[in-house]
Amino acid sequence: MNFLDYISFFTIYDFLDIVIVSVLLYKLITLMRNTTAVRLLKGIFFIILIMWISAERFKVVHFIMSSIMQIGSFAIVVVFQPELRRILEQFGKATFNIFKSKNADEESTKLMVMQIVEAVSAMAWTKTGALIVFETEDSLDHISATGTTINADVTAELVKNVFYPKAPLHDGAVVVKNLRLNAAGCILPLSAKFDISKDLGTRHRAALGMSESCDCCVVVVSEETGAISFAKGGMLKRHLAPETLERLLLQELLSTPDEEKKENKNIISWVREAFKK
Repeated sequence: MNFLDYISFFTIYDFLDIVIVSVLLYKLITLMRNTTAVRLLKGIFFIILIMWISAERFKVVHFIMSSIMQIGSFAIVVVFQPELRRILEQFGKATFNIFKSKNADEESTKLMVMQIVEAVSAMAWTKTGALIVFETEDSLDHISATGTTINADVTAELVKNVFYPKAPLHDGAVVVKNLRLNAAGCILPLSAKFDISKDLGTRHRAALGMSESCDCCVVVVSEETGAISFAKGGMLKRHLAPETLERLLLQELLSTPDEEKKENKNIISWVREAFKK
Protein backbone atom coordinates (compact mmCIF):
# COMPACT_ATOMS: atom_id res chain seq x y z
CA MET A 1 0.00 0.00 0.00
CA ASN A 2 1.26 3.46 -0.89
CA PHE A 3 0.71 6.70 0.95
CA LEU A 4 -2.49 7.55 -0.93
CA ASP A 5 -3.99 4.20 0.06
CA TYR A 6 -3.37 4.96 3.72
CA ILE A 7 -4.95 8.41 3.31
CA SER A 8 -8.09 6.85 1.81
CA PHE A 9 -8.61 4.83 5.02
CA PHE A 10 -7.97 7.85 7.25
CA THR A 11 -11.22 9.00 8.89
CA ILE A 12 -12.29 11.83 11.17
CA TYR A 13 -12.13 9.38 14.09
CA ASP A 14 -8.44 8.69 13.37
CA PHE A 15 -7.77 12.40 13.28
CA LEU A 16 -9.58 12.96 16.58
CA ASP A 17 -7.73 10.02 18.10
CA ILE A 18 -4.37 11.60 17.21
CA VAL A 19 -5.44 15.02 18.49
CA ILE A 20 -6.69 13.65 21.83
CA VAL A 21 -3.51 11.61 22.44
CA SER A 22 -1.33 14.59 21.48
CA VAL A 23 -3.18 16.93 23.85
CA LEU A 24 -3.00 14.43 26.72
CA LEU A 25 0.74 13.83 26.19
CA TYR A 26 1.40 17.56 26.00
CA LYS A 27 -0.59 18.12 29.19
CA LEU A 28 1.31 15.31 30.92
CA ILE A 29 4.71 16.69 29.89
CA THR A 30 3.71 20.22 30.93
CA LEU A 31 2.60 19.07 34.39
CA MET A 32 5.74 17.01 35.00
CA ARG A 33 8.13 19.68 33.76
CA ASN A 34 10.36 21.25 36.43
CA THR A 35 9.64 18.49 38.97
CA THR A 36 11.72 15.62 40.36
CA ALA A 37 9.78 13.27 38.08
CA VAL A 38 11.81 14.50 35.12
CA ARG A 39 15.05 13.26 36.68
CA LEU A 40 13.47 9.92 37.55
CA LEU A 41 12.27 9.51 33.98
CA LYS A 42 15.80 10.17 32.75
CA GLY A 43 17.05 7.37 35.02
CA ILE A 44 14.41 4.96 33.68
CA PHE A 45 15.31 5.88 30.10
CA PHE A 46 19.00 5.23 30.88
CA ILE A 47 18.20 1.74 32.24
CA ILE A 48 16.11 0.91 29.15
CA LEU A 49 18.96 2.08 26.91
CA ILE A 50 21.43 -0.19 28.73
CA MET A 51 19.00 -3.12 28.40
CA TRP A 52 18.74 -2.55 24.65
CA ILE A 53 22.53 -2.28 24.17
CA SER A 54 23.30 -5.34 26.32
CA ALA A 55 20.58 -7.58 24.89
CA GLU A 56 22.90 -9.50 22.52
CA ARG A 57 26.34 -9.71 24.14
CA PHE A 58 26.18 -8.67 27.80
CA LYS A 59 23.83 -11.30 29.20
CA VAL A 60 24.54 -10.65 32.89
CA VAL A 61 24.10 -6.88 32.53
CA HIS A 62 20.88 -7.43 30.59
CA PHE A 63 19.55 -9.80 33.26
CA ILE A 64 20.32 -7.31 36.05
CA MET A 65 18.70 -4.41 34.20
CA SER A 66 15.64 -6.53 33.38
CA SER A 67 15.28 -7.51 37.04
CA ILE A 68 15.55 -3.88 38.11
CA MET A 69 12.81 -2.91 35.65
CA GLN A 70 10.51 -5.69 36.86
CA ILE A 71 10.91 -4.61 40.48
CA GLY A 72 10.76 -0.95 39.53
CA SER A 73 7.39 -1.35 37.83
CA PHE A 74 5.88 -2.09 41.26
CA ALA A 75 7.77 0.72 43.00
CA ILE A 76 7.16 3.43 40.39
CA VAL A 77 3.72 4.28 41.78
CA VAL A 78 5.25 4.90 45.22
CA VAL A 79 8.18 6.89 43.82
CA PHE A 80 5.99 9.06 41.59
CA GLN A 81 3.17 9.45 44.14
CA PRO A 82 3.45 13.27 44.51
CA GLU A 83 3.64 13.80 40.75
CA LEU A 84 0.81 11.35 40.02
CA ARG A 85 -1.38 13.04 42.61
CA ARG A 86 -0.66 16.46 41.13
CA ILE A 87 -1.42 15.24 37.59
CA LEU A 88 -4.72 13.67 38.62
CA GLU A 89 -5.68 16.85 40.49
CA GLN A 90 -4.91 18.95 37.45
CA PHE A 91 -6.92 16.71 35.10
CA GLY A 92 -9.85 16.77 37.51
CA LYS A 93 -9.97 20.55 37.70
CA ALA A 94 -11.86 23.07 35.61
CA THR A 95 -10.35 21.75 32.36
CA PHE A 96 -13.24 19.31 32.18
CA ASN A 97 -15.87 21.67 33.55
CA ILE A 98 -17.73 23.12 30.59
CA PHE A 99 -19.07 26.67 30.66
CA LYS A 100 -18.92 27.19 34.43
CA SER A 101 -19.99 30.66 35.55
CA LYS A 102 -19.22 32.84 38.54
CA ASN A 103 -22.25 34.25 40.32
CA ALA A 104 -20.45 36.74 42.52
CA ASP A 105 -21.92 40.23 42.50
CA GLU A 106 -19.66 42.54 40.53
CA GLU A 107 -19.91 45.55 42.83
CA SER A 108 -19.34 43.46 45.98
CA THR A 109 -16.31 41.84 44.38
CA LYS A 110 -14.83 45.22 43.46
CA LEU A 111 -15.34 46.51 47.01
CA MET A 112 -13.70 43.40 48.46
CA VAL A 113 -10.72 43.75 46.09
CA MET A 114 -10.35 47.41 47.07
CA GLN A 115 -10.17 46.41 50.74
CA ILE A 116 -7.57 43.73 49.96
CA VAL A 117 -5.43 46.10 47.89
CA GLU A 118 -5.60 48.75 50.61
CA ALA A 119 -4.45 46.23 53.22
CA VAL A 120 -1.72 44.80 50.99
CA SER A 121 -0.41 48.28 50.16
CA ALA A 122 -0.18 49.16 53.86
CA MET A 123 1.54 45.86 54.72
CA ALA A 124 3.99 46.28 51.83
CA TRP A 125 4.89 49.75 53.18
CA THR A 126 5.55 48.37 56.67
CA LYS A 127 7.12 45.12 55.34
CA THR A 128 4.54 42.94 57.06
CA GLY A 129 4.50 39.42 55.62
CA ALA A 130 1.14 38.25 54.29
CA LEU A 131 -0.33 35.31 52.37
CA ILE A 132 -3.89 35.55 51.00
CA VAL A 133 -5.61 32.80 48.99
CA PHE A 134 -8.70 33.48 46.87
CA GLU A 135 -11.01 30.58 46.07
CA THR A 136 -12.10 30.53 42.40
CA GLU A 137 -13.07 27.23 40.74
CA ASP A 138 -11.84 24.63 43.25
CA SER A 139 -13.14 24.33 46.80
CA LEU A 140 -10.57 25.28 49.45
CA ASP A 141 -12.46 23.82 52.40
CA HIS A 142 -9.62 21.33 53.01
CA ILE A 143 -7.23 24.28 53.33
CA SER A 144 -9.57 26.29 55.57
CA ALA A 145 -9.84 23.25 57.85
CA THR A 146 -6.13 23.56 58.69
CA GLY A 147 -6.65 27.02 60.20
CA THR A 148 -9.11 28.93 62.38
CA THR A 149 -12.56 29.77 61.04
CA ILE A 150 -13.22 33.53 60.83
CA ASN A 151 -16.21 33.91 58.45
CA ALA A 152 -16.21 37.71 58.46
CA ASP A 153 -16.55 40.49 55.93
CA VAL A 154 -13.26 41.40 54.26
CA THR A 155 -11.99 44.75 55.50
CA ALA A 156 -8.55 46.27 55.27
CA GLU A 157 -8.37 46.64 59.06
CA LEU A 158 -9.23 42.98 59.67
CA VAL A 159 -6.65 41.73 57.17
CA LYS A 160 -3.94 43.94 58.66
CA ASN A 161 -4.83 42.77 62.18
CA VAL A 162 -4.63 39.11 61.17
CA PHE A 163 -1.11 39.57 59.77
CA TYR A 164 0.13 41.82 62.57
CA PRO A 165 3.47 40.21 63.60
CA LYS A 166 2.35 39.61 67.19
CA ALA A 167 -1.05 38.21 66.24
CA PRO A 168 -1.47 34.45 66.85
CA LEU A 169 -2.56 33.71 63.24
CA HIS A 170 -0.05 35.86 61.35
CA ASP A 171 2.20 32.95 60.28
CA GLY A 172 -0.42 31.13 58.24
CA ALA A 173 -2.47 32.00 55.17
CA VAL A 174 -5.86 33.67 54.93
CA VAL A 175 -8.53 32.07 52.72
CA VAL A 176 -11.10 34.33 51.04
CA LYS A 177 -14.24 32.48 49.92
CA ASN A 178 -17.48 33.96 48.56
CA LEU A 179 -16.19 37.49 49.23
CA ARG A 180 -15.68 36.69 52.94
CA LEU A 181 -12.61 36.03 55.02
CA ASN A 182 -13.29 32.34 55.61
CA ALA A 183 -10.29 31.24 57.69
CA ALA A 184 -6.88 32.38 58.91
CA GLY A 185 -3.69 30.66 60.03
CA CYS A 186 -4.10 28.06 57.26
CA ILE A 187 -1.30 25.75 56.11
CA LEU A 188 -0.54 25.61 52.37
CA PRO A 189 1.33 22.93 50.39
CA LEU A 190 4.82 23.91 49.22
CA SER A 191 5.75 23.90 45.55
CA ALA A 192 7.32 20.75 44.10
CA LYS A 193 9.41 22.73 41.61
CA PHE A 194 13.18 22.54 41.98
CA ASP A 195 14.13 25.60 39.89
CA ILE A 196 12.62 28.23 42.17
CA SER A 197 14.75 31.31 42.79
CA LYS A 198 16.85 31.05 45.95
CA ASP A 199 15.70 34.45 47.17
CA LEU A 200 12.11 33.24 47.54
CA GLY A 201 11.08 32.24 51.05
CA THR A 202 8.50 29.84 52.44
CA ARG A 203 5.58 32.20 51.78
CA HIS A 204 6.34 32.40 48.06
CA ARG A 205 6.91 28.64 47.82
CA ALA A 206 3.59 28.04 49.58
CA ALA A 207 1.86 30.45 47.20
CA LEU A 208 3.28 28.60 44.19
CA GLY A 209 2.39 25.20 45.68
CA MET A 210 -1.17 26.33 46.38
CA SER A 211 -1.64 27.68 42.86
CA GLU A 212 -0.20 24.45 41.41
CA SER A 213 -2.50 22.10 43.29
CA CYS A 214 -5.75 24.10 43.11
CA ASP A 215 -7.48 26.54 40.78
CA CYS A 216 -7.05 29.66 42.89
CA CYS A 217 -5.00 32.83 43.05
CA VAL A 218 -2.65 33.85 45.85
CA VAL A 219 -1.29 37.24 46.96
CA VAL A 220 2.02 37.41 48.82
CA VAL A 221 3.69 40.28 50.67
CA SER A 222 7.38 39.75 51.40
CA GLU A 223 8.45 40.30 54.98
CA GLU A 224 12.02 41.05 53.89
CA THR A 225 11.44 43.51 51.03
CA GLY A 226 7.74 44.41 51.19
CA ALA A 227 7.37 43.36 47.55
CA ILE A 228 3.91 42.30 46.36
CA SER A 229 3.57 39.07 44.35
CA PHE A 230 0.70 37.25 42.66
CA ALA A 231 0.59 33.47 42.03
CA LYS A 232 -1.72 31.71 39.59
CA GLY A 233 -1.40 28.33 37.88
CA GLY A 234 2.11 27.72 39.22
CA MET A 235 3.37 31.08 37.88
CA LEU A 236 4.54 33.93 40.11
CA LYS A 237 4.40 37.62 39.18
CA ARG A 238 6.65 39.66 41.45
CA HIS A 239 7.23 43.30 42.41
CA LEU A 240 3.72 44.44 41.54
CA ALA A 241 2.28 47.89 42.03
CA PRO A 242 -1.03 48.05 43.95
CA GLU A 243 -2.81 49.10 40.74
CA THR A 244 -1.48 46.04 38.93
CA LEU A 245 -2.53 43.76 41.78
CA GLU A 246 -6.06 45.22 41.69
CA ARG A 247 -6.29 44.60 37.94
CA LEU A 248 -5.09 40.99 38.28
CA LEU A 249 -7.53 40.22 41.10
CA LEU A 250 -10.48 41.68 39.22
CA GLN A 251 -9.43 39.78 36.13
CA GLU A 252 -9.46 36.49 38.05
CA LEU A 253 -12.51 37.07 40.25
CA LEU A 254 -14.69 38.70 37.60
CA SER A 255 -15.27 37.46 34.06
CA THR A 256 -17.94 37.87 31.45
CA PRO A 257 -19.78 34.86 29.99
CA ASP A 258 -17.92 35.25 26.69
CA GLU A 259 -14.56 35.18 28.45
CA GLU A 260 -15.57 32.13 30.48
CA LYS A 261 -16.63 30.26 27.38
CA LYS A 262 -13.34 31.07 25.71
CA GLU A 263 -11.29 29.99 28.74
CA ASN A 264 -13.21 26.76 29.25
CA LYS A 265 -13.01 25.70 25.61
CA ASN A 266 -11.42 22.28 25.87
CA ILE A 267 -10.82 19.11 23.92
CA ILE A 268 -14.12 17.49 24.99
CA SER A 269 -16.31 20.28 23.63
CA TRP A 270 -14.14 20.46 20.50
CA VAL A 271 -14.65 16.74 19.89
CA ARG A 272 -18.41 17.12 20.36
CA GLU A 273 -18.53 19.86 17.75
CA ALA A 274 -16.49 17.74 15.34
CA PHE A 275 -18.92 14.83 15.72
CA LYS A 276 -21.87 17.13 14.98
CA LYS A 277 -20.27 18.06 11.69
